[in-house]
Amino acid sequence: MALNNQPNIVNPDSFYEELIHAQRDLTDDQADTLVAKLALILANHVGDRAVLAEAIALARQNTLAAGTPA
Repeated sequence: MALNNQPNIVNPDSFYEELIHAQRDLTDDQADTLVAKLALILANHVGDRAVLAEAIALARQNTLAAGTPA
C-alpha cells in the first residue's frame, strides 16, 4: 500500500470542524492527548509500517519546513 497524500476526505471542512469541536473545553494537554490518541487509532487502522514510516517522515518534513516550533 502506498501513502495517499492527495485530498481524500469527503467534506474536509466538516471533518476539520468535528476535530476542532472534539477539542473544545479541553485543556491544552488534554487536546494534545486527544490528537495523539487519534493518530495512534488511525495508525493502527492503516497498519502498514512502511506507509506509517512515510507518513511520519512527511509530517516531520512539513512541520520543519513550516517553521512550527517544537
